Amino acid sequence: MTEILKPDQEDQAPQHPTIPFRTLLYRFIFFDWLFRDVSAARNRFERHAALQHNKYMSRYLPVYLRRWSVLATFDFGLGFLFERGLQATVWSACFFTWSCMTVVGMVVIFVAWVFLTFGRFS
Repeated sequence: MTEILKPDQEDQAPQHPTIPFRTLLYRFIFFDWLFRDVSAARNRFERHAALQHNKYMSRYLPVYLRRWSVLATFDFGLGFLFERGLQATVWSACFFTWSCMTVVGMVVIFVAWVFLTFGRFS
């Protein structure tokens, strides 16, 4: 038997809660929200569950590594543009500094991915 909908009962898709843009941008750039704190576990079972969760979520770290490499390349390119093209040394120094900081962030992401993916934990 089919249900007859009245005009005020239109078939609508379920509404999903909207996440603020700031939160989306933070989650797009940083990855700490994906992982659980192993040291906050109260017993061995919770610690093991948190570690297994972190190992599983480490599959997304190469995506963040790619995003950070795009940021580093973009910052380095802007630094090169401001130094060579516009002769603005202060702006180029700012962009080169940010590119160095993103490279350091890339090293942290890579080391975390290697330890979580290939590390042997007891």
